[in-house]
Amino acid sequence: MANKIEGIFTPNVVPLDGAGRIDEAELRRYLNWLIERGVHGLYPNGSTGEFTRFTAEERRRIVQVACEVAGARVPVLAGAAEADARETIRACETYAGYGARAVAIVSPFYYKLSPDSVYAYFREIAVNSPIDVTLYNIPMFASPLDVPTIRRLMEFPRVVGIKDSSGDLAFLMRVIAVVRATRQDFSVLSGWEAVLVPALIAGADGGTNASSGVVPELTRKVYDLTRAGRLEEAMRLQYKLLELFDTMLYSADFPEGFKAAVALRGFKLGAGRQPRTEGQQIDTAALQRVLKCILSEHGYVDPPSEGCPARTGVPERDRVAQITQSVIEELRKRGAL
Repeated sequence: MANKIEGIFTPNVVPLDGAGRIDEAELRRYLNWLIERGVHGLYPNGSTGEFTRFTAEERRRIVQVACEVAGARVPVLAGAAEADARETIRACETYAGYGARAVAIVSPFYYKLSPDSVYAYFREIAVNSPIDVTLYNIPMFASPLDVPTIRRLMEFPRVVGIKDSSGDLAFLMRVIAVVRATRQDFSVLSGWEAVLVPALIAGADGGTNASSGVVPELTRKVYDLTRAGRLEEAMRLQYKLLELFDTMLYSADFPEGFKAAVALRGFKLGAGRQPRTEGQQIDTAALQRVLKCILSEHGYVDPPSEGCPARTGVPERDRVAQITQSVIEELRKRGAL
């Protein structure tokens, strides 16, 4: 049996070139950077990677690049959700050929399905997939997985884990209770870094965290401290991570806040596939200044030239305060103040 899936897996963003195509050279540079900074695995075609905005052919190429970069260094958990079960199984076959460790499959989206329909969908994949499958529970975007359905799906050997992005810690604990009583080889991963330390304490095996694509050093340290039982230190960093996560998540349409932060770490991401208004572009520039202040506290980037006002913990207020300070600094430079 393959090794259990555990640790921090990064759902990476995808750089685009000036023509809107995948910038493979920059993608490879970014994925190498993540591995060198300690993430335990790569997770291409996750929500942060905007998998629904790429063609099926592009999604396959993204996974192929990730597998080539990862090599034998770290495992790849490949997002394999397609429009229906047959297409998803074809993706599973392709990713098995690329050398991925397992696939992550979200419940059917767009249509709201009953638990029995969700079960039937995953059963079809579990019976026919040549590669291990992790369930992906993200009820804000897709039909939810409930605990009884998860218990039923755990009977299939190919189903080896679950990624939960509900943010519901009580639900996650109920899943862990079922898993630990039934299958010790089954992985539970938290997809919501706002509760990463509590999830690990409760028995989760790791996380698939968008913030690890921005601060892989910090998320890895949080994981290591928690595993070592240094919980006071871990929780101090958890609150730092929470502030960064909330700022990236709530200050722009997902995943634009995360992409703005990745750009601050030195990567050229290009314009996204989703068109934006002029006002949104201005807001993103302001958000980057707030993110720069947060990241500079950890030594990851230099602080903005205008300095960093005291933060309130409310992303919108902090963004306005940073804009105000930037305007004042510009007026000073022009001699208007």
